[in-house]
Amino acid sequence: MQIAIVGLAGSGKTTVFNTLTRGHAQTGGYGGMELHVGTVKVPDERLTKLAEIFKPKKIVQADVTYFDLGAPPASIEGRVGTEELPADQLARLREADALLHVVRAFEDPAVPHSEGSVDAWRDLERLDFEFLMSDLSLVEKRLERLKASGHHGTPAEREANDHELAILTRLHAVLVDGRSLRGESLDADEEKAIRGFRFLTQKPVLVLLNVGETDIRREAEIVSGITSRYPHPRTLVSALSAKIEMELGELETDEAAVFMEELGLKESSLGRVIKLSYQLLGLLSFLTAGPDEVRAWPIPDGSSSVEAAGAIHTDLARGFIRAEVVPYEDLLALKTMAEARKHGKLRSEGKTYIVKDGDVVEILFSK
Repeated sequence: MQIAIVGLAGSGKTTVFNTLTRGHAQTGGYGGMELHVGTVKVPDERLTKLAEIFKPKKIVQADVTYFDLGAPPASIEGRVGTEELPADQLARLREADALLHVVRAFEDPAVPHSEGSVDAWRDLERLDFEFLMSDLSLVEKRLERLKASGHHGTPAEREANDHELAILTRLHAVLVDGRSLRGESLDADEEKAIRGFRFLTQKPVLVLLNVGETDIRREAEIVSGITSRYPHPRTLVSALSAKIEMELGELETDEAAVFMEELGLKESSLGRVIKLSYQLLGLLSFLTAGPDEVRAWPIPDGSSSVEAAGAIHTDLARGFIRAEVVPYEDLLALKTMAEARKHGKLRSEGKTYIVKDGDVVEILFSK
């Protein structure tokens, strides 16, 4: 699970990266080209509650890996900005499962905006345009090659070329119209045909508005203002003050609580952003619990019990017999699997059962 943190120079994206990962990457480089990588544990209080019951040797949370990438230069005629990124960064960007787009929404005379004013909507559209131009360039280059080679090869190869040509021609029209590919409906066969391109505008996006301290109480209003103008599918919009979150992370727990109360914050925004990142990836967590470990296992929403077994180990999927399943809330109330079974809350499920978020699962399998 990899999320690329992107944003224009001065947006505060590296501060967001440091805040999320407790990292110490240098900030203030205005879009420097250094790559930063950090892994974050997904907050899940269910694991803590289960650990109180099972007293495990360890607790294992799900995690998300974040990459902090340099901002691409602006595209000009004959040159696409993203293609000016170092090759390894462009590859990382395309390989990411989703994007976390940090957009500046704070005023700070000490950090002047390169455009002379703060305008979150303008900056959001600017980077969207760069990603759209990147995808458009990729599609146009591939279309040229397909048209040149379309009449060569075996009948099967020509048929495959024609199929890809039809899909890309359709996507080209979407991009030329200035629309992202996230909103384009593709069937499984079409998705498979274009999977290798890793189009940037097809990736899910979390737009994170980086607000100033004076605007923290207006976060909901600021988010609503962008959301109403940005109704793209597979997109979430949230906000935080990276500067404030960074300061909170440096305080002792009691001091942080007082500071948050003064600011009118009920909780840190970091956990919310990490959970939204997880949600953006279309994931849920099923849980396993026992004396050795209590653990959250990330799987795509809609996964079957045998797929969940495979997430633990391929041997469990291969020798799958059945899954013993109890909802987290029921196990928390009844304390043991035996009590859950006694009260009819533990169920035996077959291969086709669709696992739900928070299911506590035990896989029975043949070796």
